[in-house]
Order: sequence, then structure tokens, then C-alpha cells
Amino acid sequence: MIPAITLRQLGFLVAVADELNFSRAAEACYVTQPTLSAGIKELETRLGVVLIERTKRSVLLTPLGQELAQRARALLLDAGEIEKLAASGANPEQGDLRLGAIPTIGPFLIPKALPLIRRTFPQLRLYLREAMTEQLLAGLHAGRLDLVLFAQPFEAEGLETLHLFDDGYHLAAQAGALGNGAVDGPQLQGVRLMLLEKGHCLQRHALQAFPDLDIEQDESFAASSLATLISMVSEGLGITLLPDLSIDAGVLAGQEVAITPLADACPRRVMLAWRPSTSRQQVFEHIGKILQTTREAIRSEPVK
Repeated sequence: MIPAITLRQLGFLVAVADELNFSRAAEACYVTQPTLSAGIKELETRLGVVLIERTKRSVLLTPLGQELAQRARALLLDAGEIEKLAASGANPEQGDLRLGAIPTIGPFLIPKALPLIRRTFPQLRLYLREAMTEQLLAGLHAGRLDLVLFAQPFEAEGLETLHLFDDGYHLAAQAGALGNGAVDGPQLQGVRLMLLEKGHCLQRHALQAFPDLDIEQDESFAASSLATLISMVSEGLGITLLPDLSIDAGVLAGQEVAITPLADACPRRVMLAWRPSTSRQQVFEHIGKILQTTREAIRSEPVK
């Protein structure tokens, strides 16, 4: 009698689909390569089909193998949610929580919110990962993350979202370069801004702050971090848009940078996202309220 399909075998298939390498897939599953190969062979025997084409130089999934791997991923995700639900029992506020955040929000908000999160959920172990929005949302869909902090305009299809707050912008330039007058959107028509390199969501957000204007990125420079961007602005190499959250959190402390608000800029909407199948929705909503409270506290406290 041929044994039934197991979640372990499906996990092996998904790992091979992700890595396209048996050795790395075995490492990802914490098993030896012979164990993984045997599991894949058992799965193919049970189904009566070839799922993986192996040669000396490459590992490829057959079209059927690719489709089954995609379905297996969903099954494993649901199984993981069942385990979490069972483990939490009457207390969903305990266990591990993997939070992802984009680097233009996480460093300014999460550290200040952590003390209250820990006091509110003392049995919750929070692990933080910073990455670009696409990576975070993919990790959330795949089950590698439980909760993601990101900003719109950016779609989070198939996920539950909570709007935390809007984050506006200030125009930033070298000290003394802005004069004393206020600046509005139309004055930026045709201006080229120094921004973060492509891939950072803030680069996209800044260009969409005035969707009706012809504002472009200065292609001669693209910063890899907000700190580098601010340093270049302080040297007089250009101007940029900085999110209000980062300014309120003190990112300009010690920098020779002048700022002026841009009241008519379209703000980015800071959001929290999670999978609809989670058993921790109430916990996530409570964390969202803590993040909202923290944002207001950052806004009101003086910058040191």
C-alpha cells in the first residue's frame, strides 16, 4: 500500500521550487539531501507523475510540478495557521510574531512603540525584519512574516489592512537655501529631486507627492539610505522631500539642513497588513492602535 501524501513531502517540494537546488532545499528543510530526495521520490510515486526534472547541471520543476508547488504552498500556510491557532489556545497573545517594516518607517516608529507592545503583550516575542515593500508583502503571503508595516500608494492584494496614519512631507535643502518664504507644490514644477535609489518605496512615494506636476528624480544621484540622502542635501548637492515621521523622530539632528512644510503634497498612507486567515487579528489591531498612539507621541515630543 502506497502511503498518503504528507505535509513534509509537500514542504520538500516547495523548498525545491524555491531554491532549484537539492542541497540548499535540504538545508532550508533542516534535513539531509538524501532524506529530501527520498521524500520527493515518494511524493512522485504516490502521485504517479514526474514533478522535478533533474540533470547534472540544473533542477527544474515540470509545469505540473510548478502548479502543485503553488498549491502545496497554500496548504502549508493553512497548516501553519492551524498550528498557531492550536498553540495559542485561549491566549493568542503569546508566541512568536514576525513583523516586517520598510526602512523609511520601521526605524522611526517601531523602537519607540516596542516598550508599550511588550508591556501590553508580555508573552509575545517580536522579531523585526526590514526590507522593501515587495519583499515584505511576498513574505507575508508566503507565511515568512505575520505582520507588515508599509505605506501606500502600494497595493496589498489579498491581505487585510489597517490604515494607521497619513505621513506628509517637508521640502529639505541645505541650510539657508530655502529663504523665509513658504513653498507650495506649483513652485516645484520642473524641479529635479535627489531621492533614494529605485526599489525604495519612498522614491516612488516622493514622485507621487504631486501627481499633477512634472517632478523628476535627479538621475545623477540616488541614495541607498535616508541618512546618505540627508548628508548629500546638507552638502548643498540638491533638494529632496522628507517624510514628516522621520523629521519628527529627529532624523535631521546635527545636520545643516533646512526644511519647509508642503501642505498640498499627497501624503503616503502608513498601513498595517496581515493575512485574512490569521488567528491573531485582534492582537494585530491592538498593535495598530499602539503604533497610532506612538506616532502621536513622536509628533508632540520635542526633538533632541
